[in-house]
Amino acid sequence: MDQVRIGILLYPGAQQSAAMGLADLFHVAGRLAGEKDRLQVRMLDAPPGTPEDDPCHVLILPPSLEEPITPDTAAPLACWLRARHAEGTVLASVCGGAFLLAETGLLAGRAVTTHWAYAEAFRDRFPDVPLDPDRLIIDGGDILSAGGLMSWTDLGLKLVDRFLGPVVMAQTARMMLVDPPGRAQSYYSGFVPRMTHGDAEVLKAQHFLQASEGRDARLATLADLAGLEERTFLRRFQKATGLTTTEYAQRLRIAKAQEMLQFGRLPVERIAWEVGYSDAGSFRKVFHRIVGLTPGDYRRRFHA
Repeated sequence: MDQVRIGILLYPGAQQSAAMGLADLFHVAGRLAGEKDRLQVRMLDAPPGTPEDDPCHVLILPPSLEEPITPDTAAPLACWLRARHAEGTVLASVCGGAFLLAETGLLAGRAVTTHWAYAEAFRDRFPDVPLDPDRLIIDGGDILSAGGLMSWTDLGLKLVDRFLGPVVMAQTARMMLVDPPGRAQSYYSGFVPRMTHGDAEVLKAQHFLQASEGRDARLATLADLAGLEERTFLRRFQKATGLTTTEYAQRLRIAKAQEMLQFGRLPVERIAWEVGYSDAGSFRKVFHRIVGLTPGDYRRRFHA
């Protein structure tokens, strides 16, 4: 491939700074590779015009600083994107751009990520799309998605790696003072429980769990609060929240631990005890599984 044509779709609400940042990143990468014209970037107004004779190899849907694009606004763009994908164009989204990408209907059964704060809204709108908001970037070959607002840097570097190789990718990351791909969005996300599911009985148990910060998650207590038989309660709780009661309580405890690690100076063993773990080793395992970092690494990275 002599020249890689990368289109950035400026759909309604698209973040201009991210679009320009991506263009700059690709320019830097091309210069470092000694092939400054290898990655050719085009800003495409939405809705795009007639198909070009030399269509883009990649189309990027940047993040948005506004609410996710509505189905009515997305419909003509989704149709156009679907046609480009059928012609062989790779589609990629960042943050809220995943909503436009999902409107194409191409994500059914395929893993995707978006900003962790959009997770509940995305699942409600696209229940057939497997969402993994803990991952910062998911490379599915012909479809890529990146998580939060600034993860356009991760997507850009992933594409540089694909077209110019890992050495140029690493050089570009160093030049722009950004981390190379490999982070997880779970490092930065907080626990945002589903509260708008409409199950009033389950909501009573959630309010109790929130108040106790997950330290009291006894099934008998929760089921009694909800006024339900235990098996019925477990089934309805998982359907409403997407988590078991144990997973829900763990995430509340770990969220509290993240806060204590970030803003306090208590040793990890004391924090484990404060959030309800008598065994610091078990706490460390659960913390690493949910956050993707050890408690010590989390403190070193985010301590205020």
